[in-house]
Amino acid sequence: MAQPPPIRPTDYAPLPLTHENDPGRLYNAPPSPEPNASQFHIPTADQDGMPYTDDMGIPLGAAQPRFLGRALYDDGGAGMRNSIASSHNAYPSTDQASAYTADSVYNLNPGDPGRGGYSDAAYHDEPGFFNADQPMRRNNEKRAVYASPKSRRKKILIGLAVLILLVIVIVAVLYFAVFKKKSSDSSSAKSGSTSNASSSSSNSSSTPQGKVAIVTGSDGSTITAEDGTTFTYTNSFGGNWYWDVNDPFNNGARAQSFTPALNETFNYGVDKIRGVNIGGWLVTEPFIVPGLYQSVQASATNSITVIDEYTLLQAGGQAALEDHYKTFITEQDFMQIAAAGLNFVRIPIGYWAIEVLDGEGFLANTSWTYFLKAIQWARKYGLRINLDLHALPGSQNGWNHSGRLGSYNVLFGPMGIANAQRSLDYIRILAEFISQPEYKDVIPMFGVTNEPQGTAITQDILSRYYLQAYNNVRLASGIGQGNGPFVSFHDGFLGPDKWSGFLPNADRASIDMHPYLCFSGQSTDPITARTSQPCDSWGGLFNNTMANFGFIVAGEFSNAVTDCGLYVNGVNLGTRYEGTYTLDGNHPDLGNCTTDWLNYQSWDAPTKAAYKTFAMSSMDALQNWFFWTWKIGNSTAGKIEAPQWSYQLGLQEGWMPTDPRQAVGQCGNNSPFKGPLSAWQTGGAGAGAIPTDVVNGLSWPPPSIVFANGVTSPANVLPTFAPSGSPLTLPGPTITPASGQPSATASVNVGNGWANPQDQAGMMKPVAGCSYLDPWIGSSSSPPSPLCTNAAAARAQAAAEPGITEAPRRR
Repeated sequence: MAQPPPIRPTDYAPLPLTHENDPGRLYNAPPSPEPNASQFHIPTADQDGMPYTDDMGIPLGAAQPRFLGRALYDDGGAGMRNSIASSHNAYPSTDQASAYTADSVYNLNPGDPGRGGYSDAAYHDEPGFFNADQPMRRNNEKRAVYASPKSRRKKILIGLAVLILLVIVIVAVLYFAVFKKKSSDSSSAKSGSTSNASSSSSNSSSTPQGKVAIVTGSDGSTITAEDGTTFTYTNSFGGNWYWDVNDPFNNGARAQSFTPALNETFNYGVDKIRGVNIGGWLVTEPFIVPGLYQSVQASATNSITVIDEYTLLQAGGQAALEDHYKTFITEQDFMQIAAAGLNFVRIPIGYWAIEVLDGEGFLANTSWTYFLKAIQWARKYGLRINLDLHALPGSQNGWNHSGRLGSYNVLFGPMGIANAQRSLDYIRILAEFISQPEYKDVIPMFGVTNEPQGTAITQDILSRYYLQAYNNVRLASGIGQGNGPFVSFHDGFLGPDKWSGFLPNADRASIDMHPYLCFSGQSTDPITARTSQPCDSWGGLFNNTMANFGFIVAGEFSNAVTDCGLYVNGVNLGTRYEGTYTLDGNHPDLGNCTTDWLNYQSWDAPTKAAYKTFAMSSMDALQNWFFWTWKIGNSTAGKIEAPQWSYQLGLQEGWMPTDPRQAVGQCGNNSPFKGPLSAWQTGGAGAGAIPTDVVNGLSWPPPSIVFANGVTSPANVLPTFAPSGSPLTLPGPTITPASGQPSATASVNVGNGWANPQDQAGMMKPVAGCSYLDPWIGSSSSPPSPLCTNAAAARAQAAAEPGITEAPRRR
């Protein structure tokens, strides 16, 4: 079939990467492998425990990349862009693009410069006072004709009286029709009103004084974005948006008519999670945003090879990374996600959103400000968030999407306990923030650790860590059943069946599994021959887990059936399909990835239909799921080179279902889990009553830690921290109420970052007189000897009980 026209060559700025006519966007990354499948592997080591490396010094098998797709082209001109994006727009808009996206290749929602702000005319109240055809004016005219002659002075006095009366009536009507109505509307929204009709509010900061700000609307309404630009709300599923700058924590938005609004109860086990990951945004991955990595590599002034976020920054990519945060995901993405029939987003963040210690090399705190924007956008469009702690200090899996490619050092190796202690602190800090009443309805799920290498760590040690993470989340949410988020535990690649019976009666605990087919055995079978494979592989497994453990969610899956795609396995690591990936053995050359799998512009109708069927088979088998990922960015070649990983691109090109409910019944499953879950699984009767023997059997810290060479080391000879520091608190957003409001609304309470003031345990810090290794030292290194220089220091380090410290401080 005919090949698509070639992309014209273009000169790209060091970071702003833009095609002359098709400003691009950025990228996303591929999912991780499933541990039990043959595709899963842990970075291999020699007999001495040192990982094998390739010519670049990268540990063999250390990373499973993710794929990048193309962002959408802007309709706007040929100005240089700041990143690389796709050439398509799933949701065309004629509205003015936002300031963030106007100069970025990430811009998926170009606008029409001709459209301005609100198309409002002067405010009109009850027409009887202003219309010549209304009774009041006619009656006044009639009296003027037939009244008895009066003196001129009396006529003037009567006229003044009528005028005063008219003013009084107008003021009364304005009060009850506008100001009183606004107050009523606000109260109604708080109590559960989800009306799709637009309503009035006080002036917003982007609305000229004297005009009325629109705070809600349905399909076709005009939205004012955070930066003051406008676009059209497109949602054919009966959803409504809601945003009032003077009432910023109002949860009246609804993603779709068939999804509970944020101020209504989401019935887990009955209501389905149909979600998408926003991967590659706040934790970057080369395969998701290849253009970002390629452009920083091209402009690097040192000899560093850019393979992960750590090396991206070492190569001078700080400005590029900050620009990526601004432009890769914008408010319109959240609107489009709701318009796609999806009701949840899973947002990965790294520990560096909270703090970075000296020498760790990550960009501290900056990504948190963009996560705050994500909360606001999710609230505005009725989407719920699964917060995913994706990267831990020392790395929990050694893959590039943990921040640094190489060894993993959480619960493993000489710094295994110390890194886990820090990670538990960060879990606690995040839990305290999201458990605040201002945020809890928008962030009802918390994935405490993404993809730990459970097969090497061992399930016993991982279980002890998970119980501590659960306790931290529950303490943050305060006393009482049903408070705080669902606590999501990744299965550690052990398989969900291994977790049957884990933490019985835990208050809202769920298992997270990431089922992928692309990292297992490669095949030349076309997608048309593989459409039922998800049903065969996953349907029964997920049904059984819902019955035997409780709630299970597929936190990641994709449409990829091979590992083809730029950087899907890591930067310059090749593919199994083409026989060039050698980190887990030799693979036969089965063909050419580009012509066989990646040239989506040439896919015919049967191929697209097969991908859609494959996607719906996955959705039906998994039941509650998050696709990985929402979008893939362009490479510097100006194209998406991993199309099967982009939900957005699939919608644009016709291989993803426009209504995910169409997937129900695709597998022909005669007995899918229909709920409800047991009461204790959803925070009801019995929730939180974990048996004492279970708790006692999972004490923390673990008595020993495994190293890469298979040696088990006692915990008391390893570096550990003591609870001697004051906990950090995360700041809320900066919200400025509209101008012209009463002084009582001059500021908005965004929370103090700490939901439970009774949670006063200290934050883990080094003990004076004791030795510590680099968090990324490697899991085969020996612990420091001597561990501490005096007995008092050793006792302080070994103390497991937290102390009471001063109240948390703001970061």
